[in-house]
Amino acid sequence: MSYPQPLTPEQRLADAKKRLGLPRIVVICGSTRFMTEMAEADVRETEAGKIVVKPGCDMKSPHELWSDPVEAEALKVRLDDLHRAKIRLADEVLVVGDYIGDSTRAEIAYARSLGKPMRFTHPEVDPDA
Repeated sequence: MSYPQPLTPEQRLADAKKRLGLPRIVVICGSTRFMTEMAEADVRETEAGKIVVKPGCDMKSPHELWSDPVEAEALKVRLDDLHRAKIRLADEVLVVGDYIGDSTRAEIAYARSLGKPMRFTHPEVDPDA
């Protein structure tokens, strides 16, 4: 007798999103130097009927939450973990900008390791192209 294999966490999430009737979720990745472009991509993806998640903090801009260098480094680690969670949640990834730095390159590699479909506003910067 054969027993069905239990669903992976990813399969359970996909099933839950389907049961809830959720639209596709797109996560925006890229350097925070492209926050303006990310906001524009958010508008366009939202207009297309998608749920959008993106970076919520631009640590390159001054703010009291990351004014202390020690606290800023700890916050960066937490924000990186949070963004990887957003990637896991998403159905697809949109990479914004014409530059790929180390953090974005790591996000792309992580998303690809999960089998997430990828799009680029500037396909020429795709590290795997």
